[in-house]
Amino acid sequence: MKNYVGSKIRELRKNAGMTQSELALKLGISASAVGMYEQGRREPDGEMLLRLCSVFSVTTDTLLGNTENIQKQEKREVSEVFDEFTGLLSSQQGLMFDGVPLNDEDRNKLIDAVKVVAAIARQQHRKKSFG
Repeated sequence: MKNYVGSKIRELRKNAGMTQSELALKLGISASAVGMYEQGRREPDGEMLLRLCSVFSVTTDTLLGNTENIQKQEKREVSEVFDEFTGLLSSQQGLMFDGVPLNDEDRNKLIDAVKVVAAIARQQHRKKSFG
């Protein structure tokens, strides 16, 4: 577990078909810094961890090896995720859509759209599951 983060960075980079130089360019750092992360000679700070997660489209739990949270997330119901997302849409201030601030009416339309998509997905899933 000593160099889990470095090993994970290397694994994700290779799976993405990137060289250290290509990853460095995406992160705005030097290739040698990427090498040091992978070798465990340097630890990425919080901001860099978030950038790495963004580049690889993974959660911090995945990058840091927090398997308890990863396993918990794998067992979540989609409806829970939709509920969290709609809650975030309703409460998050300063959200923009295509560069235009969302007003309350826009938020409600997006929330309704998510609910419709969830209902359609649920209905299709039930048809597949129960024929």
